[in-house]
Amino acid sequence: MARTPLDLDELVEHWTLLKDEHVLVSGKRGATRLGFAVLLKFYTQHGRFPRGRFELPGEAVELVTRQVRVPASALEAYEWTGRTIDYHRAQIRKHLGSRGNPSDAEKLTAWLVEHVACKERRPEQVRVELLARCRTESIEPPTPGRCDRIVGGALRVAEETLTAWISVRLTMESTERMVALVAGADQTDDAVLGEAGTGEGEDGPPVLGKIKEAPGNVSLETMLTEIDKLLAVRAVGVPPDLFADVAPKVVAGWRARAAVESPPTCARTRCRCG
Repeated sequence: MARTPLDLDELVEHWTLLKDEHVLVSGKRGATRLGFAVLLKFYTQHGRFPRGRFELPGEAVELVTRQVRVPASALEAYEWTGRTIDYHRAQIRKHLGSRGNPSDAEKLTAWLVEHVACKERRPEQVRVELLARCRTESIEPPTPGRCDRIVGGALRVAEETLTAWISVRLTMESTERMVALVAGADQTDDAVLGEAGTGEGEDGPPVLGKIKEAPGNVSLETMLTEIDKLLAVRAVGVPPDLFADVAPKVVAGWRARAAVESPPTCARTRCRCG
């Protein structure tokens, strides 16, 4: 897909060398002078270094060449690997106060869990917040692969945290009734569910399966069926504030998953592992 050309305002804002940046560039010559300058301006805008010449907009390079008085063709001689570019990156990090080390990944994951992933479950949006946090904290953004691992880890830990919060709010009786509801219908289920009257015989469909069925056309029969479903759910005894501090979009996501996923094996077999 073709890249949208930068307009004049974007060029001036992001690719104009400031006074202190001119001082950094002044001690260099030729290709290293131009290469250092575009590295510096790219990093200040994106919070990372370009992976190669292909990531640098042509019009931006032209603007920088006029400022450092080095022709654009000199950039072809700039080496994108090796000691020179490593030294340039170190200079830029030091100048901008940026850092990047293994402990940053742990801190970023913990921050995402606490402030983002418990409310936002879309990986792409969590990634946006991760990169914004890196800019705020002057941390050099992780590589794309590491970003994916940090985002995935934060989402996983956040979900485990949320489910732990919810689990401690459930009584043993509610948990047993829920397991029985998921496991299906037999005479034991009828006893667990009280007098809701929604249990099925061994040849009938599981109670949970009936609850998840669409109501169908409005009629007296379907209304009575829906009332039975409601009584079965209420008989579980779920606390009214169970999801009180869980973001609505997270609850909506769980609801969508529950509507299409099969019950866990441990629930179907009445496992008491949890």
